[in-house]
Amino acid sequence: MELTLNRADYVQVGVTSQKTMKLLPASRNRATQKVVLGDHDGVVTCFGMKKGEAVAVFKTLPGQKIARLELGGTLHMPQEKIFIATGSEIRGFTKRGKQFLSFETNLTESIKAMHVSGSDLFLSASYIYNHYCDCKDQHYYLSGDKINDVICLPVERVPHITPVLACQDRVLRVLQGSDVIYEIEVPGPPTVLALHNGNGGDSGEDLLFGTSDGKLGLIQITASKPIHKWEIQNEKKRGGILCVDNFDIVGDGVKDLIVGRDDGMVEVYSFDHANEPVLRFDQTLSESVTSIQGGCVGKDGYDEIVASTYSGWVTGLTTEPIHKESGPGEELKINQEMQSKISSLRSELEHIQYKVLQEREKYQQSSQSSKAKSAVPSFSVNDKFTLNKDDASYSLVLEVQTSIDTVLIQSDVPIDLLDVDKNSAVVSFSSCDSEIRSIEGQYGTLQAYVTPRIQPKTCQVRQYLIKPLSLHQRIHFIDHDRPMNTLTLAGQFSFAEIHSWVVFCLPEVPEKPPAGECVTFYFQNTFLDTQLESTYRKGEGVFKSDNISTISILKDVLSKEATKKKINLNISYEINEVSVKHTLKLIHPKLEYQLLLAKKVQLIDALKELQIHEGNTNFLIPEYRSILEEADHLQEEYKKQPAHLERLYGMITDLFIDKFKFKGTNVKTKVPLLLEILDSYDQNALIAFFDAT
Repeated sequence: MELTLNRADYVQVGVTSQKTMKLLPASRNRATQKVVLGDHDGVVTCFGMKKGEAVAVFKTLPGQKIARLELGGTLHMPQEKIFIATGSEIRGFTKRGKQFLSFETNLTESIKAMHVSGSDLFLSASYIYNHYCDCKDQHYYLSGDKINDVICLPVERVPHITPVLACQDRVLRVLQGSDVIYEIEVPGPPTVLALHNGNGGDSGEDLLFGTSDGKLGLIQITASKPIHKWEIQNEKKRGGILCVDNFDIVGDGVKDLIVGRDDGMVEVYSFDHANEPVLRFDQTLSESVTSIQGGCVGKDGYDEIVASTYSGWVTGLTTEPIHKESGPGEELKINQEMQSKISSLRSELEHIQYKVLQEREKYQQSSQSSKAKSAVPSFSVNDKFTLNKDDASYSLVLEVQTSIDTVLIQSDVPIDLLDVDKNSAVVSFSSCDSEIRSIEGQYGTLQAYVTPRIQPKTCQVRQYLIKPLSLHQRIHFIDHDRPMNTLTLAGQFSFAEIHSWVVFCLPEVPEKPPAGECVTFYFQNTFLDTQLESTYRKGEGVFKSDNISTISILKDVLSKEATKKKINLNISYEINEVSVKHTLKLIHPKLEYQLLLAKKVQLIDALKELQIHEGNTNFLIPEYRSILEEADHLQEEYKKQPAHLERLYGMITDLFIDKFKFKGTNVKTKVPLLLEILDSYDQNALIAFFDAT
């Protein structure tokens, strides 16, 4: 059965955060529902649709930015009380807009995530989790990394209160009271949690998670251990997941999974006989989807998916058909409805144009007066700078509440800019696309100057750190059987100081020093798959890697950072000769593939000429025939990876120089000979060159 949904835009409010829009429960089955949402202006708006028009139920006065909005109420009753998190305060409103709760939590940071269950309130700021019951403090937990979302298994179905935290270090932490009972590793930094089917599924323990790199999964949270049910990889390289909901939009009696992503993609997954999700529908909205709900808003009896977007649009994807079958009387009625709608839109437009003219005159007068203060219009920028594991590149995603005019990218370190399908920019002479590839060892700052299409012209600058080991990603276990090189630092430095140096060197490390006297982090190089173990405490740091170049970069950067603080370091290292051959073997398949790809691409033009000359390809050997058949695909892949080969050459050259640097020998004069060997690449000859030098 084909799922067809038609788009309808309802209202626009201010800029919205993740999970700040909900549908209030319907008075009867498939009756229209009211929509309630909070925005960055601090306004809670509640509206319903009447005859195709959005009619306000209530609207609060502006205040602090609203970070979360949840529905609550007495257990087993309709959840129609509205709770918002704003700064460190929780406020509660009835469905009519009357405020009944104002609870100041006294948290030192702003609330980032919230879950409401009966009289229980679960909150998290960046690193702090708190559980309140009837506004009284019950439990507290300090997380080792940022908390992105919080949820609790349904208390009416599960014997213990079981909160779950989604943490940035790719871990779900399951709590009981103030203690972690166990941790669950997930395939990416989890950004959103939701109860499966809205109630935890058959067991009440089924939990959905979505990650910032676009993966989805279902885990059963039992009392003693997690059971992984299924996972969906992000093969189409779509955006990160910001919101999920469960609703039977297909109409087969089974709730479907509805997903909203930060690239504007809305997806519907149905479940097959084996309870595995199958993609049934997708549609792109023009901006990131911050909240998503299934329900009925536009018209009685027509189910729909309601989404709120970053710039505050509330949009419905409805099952209501656009073209209605109608008799002559109905047609006249529809035409009259349409005419009155057009005339009301015209008068609204005239009113807005008049208001714009008034405001423009007011602005010009105020900016020209002698007492004028700077009246630069402010605008909100939503940005994301993330490492892609699949191709070891960074994605820079910029989103503004109004149209973007230009984005100027400036970097003080060399970077490769990669073309991507999603990029909608008209590119200037330097291909300023949204994917960036850095070179490890070279570090600095990438700056984006964002100019929106508003008057007067204004610009915001965003900065992104390119770290010395920028291609490393946090993992939870490493292979201890690999040949490791060790770097040991000792000196008069505090735990906080060495932690700040590690933060400077490596991505995905929490800004705050973790609790305890000693910490161990594991990393994997997303380009080469080499690994790094870092263990440090006050006065000592030990770093182990199977790649000498990683150790060399750490030695140079850490000693430079210590010198800035005037701290004397005792640096010692143990180099494992076997690790060089091991790293070269890891590089081998990548290098072989890139050399073959380059060779094939070079042959395409010559083979095409031969094909035109001969009129067919029958005379060619199968290998050449397949190159011609795959010509477009090969050229596209080669274009996407313009500097891949040069990067691999650079890594092998660095490995060669670093191997001998630790022996106190300078071999830079032998690099041209190394490059000659690489041009006529043979793995054994390369290993022999490394051994013989």
